[in-house]
Amino acid sequence: MVSAGLDVLVVNYNTANLLQPMFNALRQSNPAERIRLLIVDNASADNSLECMASVCPEALQLVNDNNVGFGRANNQMIEHLQGKYALLLNTDAFVAADTLNKTLEYMEAHPDCGVLGVRLVGREGDLQPSCRYFPTPFNAFLAHAGLTRFFPWVKKVDDMTWDHDSVRECDWVPGCYYLIRREVIDQVGLFDPRYFLYYEEVDHCKRVKQAGWKVVYFPYTTVVHIGGESAKSVDKLNAASRQLSTLQIESELLYFRKHHGLAGLSLHMLLVSLGDLILALKALLKGRGLAAIGACWKHTRATWALLRETRFASQPTR
Repeated sequence: MVSAGLDVLVVNYNTANLLQPMFNALRQSNPAERIRLLIVDNASADNSLECMASVCPEALQLVNDNNVGFGRANNQMIEHLQGKYALLLNTDAFVAADTLNKTLEYMEAHPDCGVLGVRLVGREGDLQPSCRYFPTPFNAFLAHAGLTRFFPWVKKVDDMTWDHDSVRECDWVPGCYYLIRREVIDQVGLFDPRYFLYYEEVDHCKRVKQAGWKVVYFPYTTVVHIGGESAKSVDKLNAASRQLSTLQIESELLYFRKHHGLAGLSLHMLLVSLGDLILALKALLKGRGLAAIGACWKHTRATWALLRETRFASQPTR
């Protein structure tokens, strides 16, 4: 068993019902004296504060008056870190009994590994994207327009065709189980606060790799992540999901401007418009109706509107 200090960072937002099972799984995975719990509540409107008080009274708890976003909430905990490692854990991610020991042992044995992710599955055991490539204007366009099969040589952000049973260095890993070496945080920081939601870990892994560290997918333990599973069941657009879609578009613009410059951002905007045109033509040819065609136009309009609101992706809207 590895003796390494570990700070577990949890950001909660209206997930009171998940806190007990998530912390139960965490405690079963690791003796209490080896970890410190740090939890931030992002102005939840449910009974999260009461649940936090009863479920994890030993945790260092911060309560925000407003929802500051996922990345900024995690950043609030940097000054409180004490361990050699920090684990970012979602409230909808449930670790296995061996998860903490195995991942810490790997980090101890591989000092060049800066960030480690694990095998993620849904509630029914279905494999989720766990080891990913960086997005580019072109692979984002192919995925959006449904054209990836015509360009098999292009690296997709989510490639599920390879063997997921071997350790693999990759571009980035999802933030639901995100184990970071403290030395990395001291060197490159944690999340860019401009990302309110989405792309935080993509951007962070980009900076980690640029600093010379490895980002690694570790398959020898499994974390059940019900968030990805829940997303599949959403079949109607409501006010909340429209807001999430807007946040995703904004973060994508900020990311491409930051890492691909104005030229890359301009290419992305052109490809977004082209992709929506292709999708609209597909909808027209397949007789899907005006609503499907209108959705393509709404996406294009929202993307260009956010380009203006973010001043060409140079600043966030919130």
